[in-house]
Amino acid sequence: MKLQEIIKQCGFELKTQNENLNRDVTGGYSSDLLSDVMANAKDGNIWTTLQTHSNIVAVAVLKNLAGIILVNNRVPEEGTLAKANEENIPIMTTKLSTFEIVGKLYELGIKGN
Repeated sequence: MKLQEIIKQCGFELKTQNENLNRDVTGGYSSDLLSDVMANAKDGNIWTTLQTHSNIVAVAVLKNLAGIILVNNRVPEEGTLAKANEENIPIMTTKLSTFEIVGKLYELGIKGN
């Protein structure tokens, strides 16, 4: 499924100015530990987290992730958005919890690794 379709279906708010929304999402990963994401996320995954600092962008670039979803009304830091725009990593937000978002993604056919 394309990232832009996931954004539309889940009602995410896109916080970055990315042109990389036509990317295929290969699966999903959910974790708030950066080391866990580095060890276990796969190329093309969409990542759910409550972390808002710029290191999430570095991890997403390292793992070639399709995008980052910030849960629970989290707001990304200004530096995080600047880095995400520079690296073309889409950051989306939602008011929903991680549990709820993972369920919605699963219903759309986005599976874990």
